Amino acid sequence: MSDPGNQPEDVPTQGHREGGCQCGKVRYRVGSKPLAVAVCHCGECQRQSGSAFAMSMIVPDDSFELLSGDLKSFSRSPKTGITVDCHFCPDCGSRIYHLISSMPGTVSIKPGTLDDTSWLNPNFHVWTQNKQSWVSIPEGPRSFETQPE
Repeated sequence: MSDPGNQPEDVPTQGHREGGCQCGKVRYRVGSKPLAVAVCHCGECQRQSGSAFAMSMIVPDDSFELLSGDLKSFSRSPKTGITVDCHFCPDCGSRIYHLISSMPGTVSIKPGTLDDTSWLNPNFHVWTQNKQSWVSIPEGPRSFETQPE
């Protein structure tokens, strides 16, 4: 993937961030600054989130630690041909993270599952050609009509 842009300056850089599923059975910890925070407007992300878009927080895979609970998973291959392994709580169904074949060595966490989301500030938007007509892309973050290379 090409450089999606610089990460916002106000992203926490030290300490661990924790998160979990809606029912509380799954808990995790992230021990590094995100490589990127993205908003995806593709149809698959709209379906997965039940909303107009989904967010992803990309971190190195060695900074992600599952603290409690078991996850179920399934794989999907969108039109791009990239395999996405989706991991979620088997009890409440909350998506926790994705492993994306085109991004080895990383974990794509669903950042809405973090305990503290107040600092989240996406630095790029993808698949904007599929965004809902009422969604406005703010100035500042980079935008890509499809998937960046």
